Amino acid sequence: MKNHFKCIGIVGHPRHPTALTTHEMLWRWLCSKGYEVLVEQQIAHELQLSNVKTGTLAEIGQQADLAVVVGGDGNMLGAARTLARYDINVIGINRGNLGFLTDLDPDNALQQLADVLEGHYIAEKRFLLEAQVCQQDCQKRISTAINEVVLHPGKVAHMIEFEVYIDEVFAFSQRSDGLIISTPTGSTAYSLSAGGPILTPVAGRHHPGADVPAHPFSATAGDQRRQHHPPTLLSPLQRSGDQLRQPDCPADPGWRRCPHSPL
Repeated sequence: MKNHFKCIGIVGHPRHPTALTTHEMLWRWLCSKGYEVLVEQQIAHELQLSNVKTGTLAEIGQQADLAVVVGGDGNMLGAARTLARYDINVIGINRGNLGFLTDLDPDNALQQLADVLEGHYIAEKRFLLEAQVCQQDCQKRISTAINEVVLHPGKVAHMIEFEVYIDEVFAFSQRSDGLIISTPTGSTAYSLSAGGPILTPVAGRHHPGADVPAHPFSATAGDQRRQHHPPTLLSPLQRSGDQLRQPDCPADPGWRRCPHSPL
């Protein structure tokens, strides 16, 4: 496989010295190999690096061929959510806990990354969700989710009522604490905790996903699993304002929506 990586971005939000050490080690190693390296601004500031080329996450997406995320799954999700807008490959070095999405072992990261840079890798394409909140003034707010989109009330442990339409056809109505619309990647996260199925994460011709209720009122309500993700419309029937939240996106903790406005 031909190597197309010339400019490499280093991203992540370090929370402890070990992660910062990995960032610095990675930067020095890539520079020694002759790669053009673009470091996320916060990392360069934390490390007090000199003679380093820095950029925002968006600039890294625009200019780099590969982004290396140092951190846990949360760091990967936050970075990938922005980088998904650009033609860039993303790989992670695990400095978190579980590391479902960060493939490189921190103890052998440089050797494993060297293999990737030499072209020894298999690229995976992940299915994403686009969420649109339609307000009463016809304005829309649009965002992207890698794990899931969750409709839930603004109050804790407060039941809401909503209807679900798939491909503009009524599917079901429900009273519950909310609804989790999960991607295959997110099927091992919040969706799994709510009893949803584990799905193959690689996106292909068909994109399986799951609609999983959170604490449904009806004992007969289960997950609504389907083999692909056609457009889905949620129409809340609750009188008070609810909140759309993307738990995989720390930078965008939630949206307030007007009563009865569809999602």
